[in-house]
Amino acid sequence: MADDVESHYGGDGDLANAIAESLRRAGKDIETLTTADLGTVDEFHIRGRKATLELAQMLNLSPASHVLDIGSGLGGPARTLAETYGCRVTGIDLTQAFCEAATTLSDWVHLSDRVSFQQGDATDLPFADAAFDAAITIHAGMNIPAKERLYAEARRVLKPGARFAVYDILQGEGGELFYPVPWASEPAISHLATLVAMPPLLEEAGFRIVDMRDSTEESQRWFEAMAVRLERAVPAVTFQAFLGHDFPLMARNQVRNLQDRRIRTVSYICKA
Repeated sequence: MADDVESHYGGDGDLANAIAESLRRAGKDIETLTTADLGTVDEFHIRGRKATLELAQMLNLSPASHVLDIGSGLGGPARTLAETYGCRVTGIDLTQAFCEAATTLSDWVHLSDRVSFQQGDATDLPFADAAFDAAITIHAGMNIPAKERLYAEARRVLKPGARFAVYDILQGEGGELFYPVPWASEPAISHLATLVAMPPLLEEAGFRIVDMRDSTEESQRWFEAMAVRLERAVPAVTFQAFLGHDFPLMARNQVRNLQDRRIRTVSYICKA
């Protein structure tokens, strides 16, 4: 399954090059990029940078913090945290091409001294016990069937009392999903937890949930706006830069999935 997931996310392509071309077409100069310029492509999750900052506010971060980003993708959230709080962030992702692109994008915006990325398995983290002051995972659990191991590993590498932010897409009450979607071209690599299942999964891993937020309605409006932009062919840098020509269909399906409540977007703030 790991190979199928990596292939879905463009494991065979030069993602940094594709993103650079997309940025140039949108009139951006690679030499003067900011993290905000990258936000429409590297914050690869619903509601983008805004959602990252909402989570970060709950993590009690400082310049001394070392944060783990599980499923770090193209590194957008890691760079946002490092830039906003001055902290150090380590990202881990299953897809080697994402890690390589994340490193290049960090060079572009001069944040390589505070962020780093490595390929690895979220259910078998290559880090020592109690190594991190905080952790996040954003839109990663949907591709991971062994969620109990994902959350147990997150708990293991966090210091006692540290906070863990989880923001994921969950199975809703509206029925089976329309595919393809951004995290899966077909059901075999999609593994959504439910609202009922999530609290026990986190609590059995050793976490105490201190906050929960269902952002489904806001997520629906966000994807509706994106689908309109894609239909109008408005020049912009979007996830299409690495998901390819199927992305407009993925966006339309996400609108339907959210409207029907086939999926929900929910975040949890947990304490170790």
